[in-house]
Amino acid sequence: MKITLDADKCCAAGQCVLIAPDVFDQRDEDGVVVLLDAEPPAGQHEAVREAAAICPAAVIEVHA
Repeated sequence: MKITLDADKCCAAGQCVLIAPDVFDQRDEDGVVVLLDAEPPAGQHEAVREAAAICPAAVIEVHA
């Protein structure tokens, strides 16, 4: 799995961080998503897919 995101479209809702905190974080100054691990281990894949699905701005892309 490889993750890409479009931080310019992020609305800083933070749902990704709540669901997959080992993979996503937020910038302190504005809450925009920060990708911590572009190729997370298999144990994180389900959480990453859920985070991508729930993202209100659809900025997270998951590539198999």
